[in-house]
This record gives sequence, C-alpha cells and structure tokens, in this order.
Amino acid sequence: MKILIVSDTHRKNDLYLKLCEELAPLDMVIHCGDIEGSEYIINEAAKCPVKMVAGNNDFFADTKRDEEFRIGQYNIWLTHGHHFYVSMDNEILKDEARSRGIDIVMYGHTHKPVIDIDDDIIALNPGSLTYPRQEGRLPSYIIMEIDENGEANFQLKYIEK
Repeated sequence: MKILIVSDTHRKNDLYLKLCEELAPLDMVIHCGDIEGSEYIINEAAKCPVKMVAGNNDFFADTKRDEEFRIGQYNIWLTHGHHFYVSMDNEILKDEARSRGIDIVMYGHTHKPVIDIDDDIIALNPGSLTYPRQEGRLPSYIIMEIDENGEANFQLKYIEK
C-alpha cells in the first residue's frame, strides 16, 4: 500500500498535481490541512481515497477539524496541529495522540517536515509543497508504505527546484 502525505498547499496545486501523476497508482492521499478551497482538485487528482482536514487558513472549508481512522494495523489521527502548539514542538500533540490510543499522528502547520518515531507513537509532518520553511526551503512530502508484513515505512522526499 502506497500513501502520499502532503500539507499546506495553500491553493497552489501544481506540485501536488505533478506528484499525483508521477506517483500513480496511489492507494491513498492524506492532506494535513491548509487547502484553501482546493478540496475538489485534491480529490480529483488523487484517483484514490483522500483524507483531509481543515487547517488554520481553511475558513470556509467543508472539512473536519481532525479525523481518526485505520490504515492496516495502525490507528491514525489526522489534524492540522495548530490547536496543539506544534509551532513550538510536537510533544503536546503526541501526548494527546497517546491519550486517544493513536499509533501515528499526522499534522502540518509548521511547513517543516518531521518523521518522529518513538517507541509508542509516530508523528509525521510532511512539510509544505508550496511554502517550505526548513533549512534549504525545498518543497517536501512523505511516502508511507505498508509492506507485506503490515509494517509502515516512511520516506521523506524533497522536490528540487
């Protein structure tokens, strides 16, 4: 199973559209918020199931604030993260995820990619495809693959300008 995880596209969808085409076929797309009215485009380009949540800039979006679901053996919690002070660090978010019985929490908001693997929780932030803020400022995303044993593997990918 191959899953594309993105965030913070802010209505600039050219890189997202290109990724969907290049990575096809995908089994799922997960968008961690700040879509800004591009819900239809995000859904149509994926050609697979899509999970998305509202970010702090999605004022009129018809999307949920957060969502819990399963992928294989994993309990997933998808949230933009801004209600959990992720701009400081992700500890409050991870504590909340633990209290919910979550295995993997996915979030955005900071525009900085993170793959944070603890013994009891995994926190993923794909960064931003349009306004990256990490050193080097390259657009980023995560590929999550579930292998034949049901184990999740993660690859942080950057797009060279």
